[in-house]
Amino acid sequence: MAVCGVCFRHCELNEGRTGFCGARTNVNGKVVASNYGKITSLALDPIEKKPLNRFFPGKKILSVGSYGCNLRCPFCQNHEISWSAEAFKYADTAETLTPKELTDIALSQIPKGNIGVAYTYNEPLVGYEFVRDTAKLVHENGMKNVLVSSGMADLSVLDEISPYIDAMNIDLKGFTEYFYNDLIHGSFDMVLDFIKEAVKVCHVELTTLIVPGENDSVNEMRDISSFIAGLKDAKGNVVGADIPLHISRFFPRFHMTDRAPTDVGLIYKLTDVAKERLNYVYPGNV
Repeated sequence: MAVCGVCFRHCELNEGRTGFCGARTNVNGKVVASNYGKITSLALDPIEKKPLNRFFPGKKILSVGSYGCNLRCPFCQNHEISWSAEAFKYADTAETLTPKELTDIALSQIPKGNIGVAYTYNEPLVGYEFVRDTAKLVHENGMKNVLVSSGMADLSVLDEISPYIDAMNIDLKGFTEYFYNDLIHGSFDMVLDFIKEAVKVCHVELTTLIVPGENDSVNEMRDISSFIAGLKDAKGNVVGADIPLHISRFFPRFHMTDRAPTDVGLIYKLTDVAKERLNYVYPGNV
């Protein structure tokens, strides 16, 4: 039996078994990324789509995704590659690219405005080895790396990738134990710890999707913005007021098709609330 150390679950895996995320497997007594280099999505996107509004605005970035996720968000927009049973078919059918091959594709897109690679769509940290290896090559070729993540990973994983990551957008999905531990089956403490350390190593922007009836109160937004405002850089300076927050509108998806989209007026109201503590707050999907 081998124990996976990527996230709080610490899945105990017998030989040949795959963990909760669907992307990490015990092979010869060692837990490895079975989704290594297996690509389900590839697109050249505006960097604002990540979303990153204060990191090379106006540029584009090659966005790449694999399969697997260690959360179970009932409103997931990418469930086909993240955590449904359908996602795991990609273990056999996804195209496989080496870090060099992906880097070469990114280089070929420079004439179209590409500045690098964004690891996104599914949860990239469940296959952090591919992120690490590719990001290193991307850096060596003078390009940038962006991570789009839930931040649901051990700090040892952050240590592995941080030398090569230039910017992150991390989901701060809510600010209650219920939301993280019960609704999306994660760890509230783990994501807070990840965010606290991430802001010390690269440019960070955060995103909160406002789900009606779950995380849409003024009080919760004040809690979120207060936490962000108190974040510190590697030197211990409080820098949180300048960390951008994207407040996004929910649309019915996956297991939450019974809910109406978030009211546009509420998104703007919560944006104003967040601006009480933060300098850069952006409403999204409005």
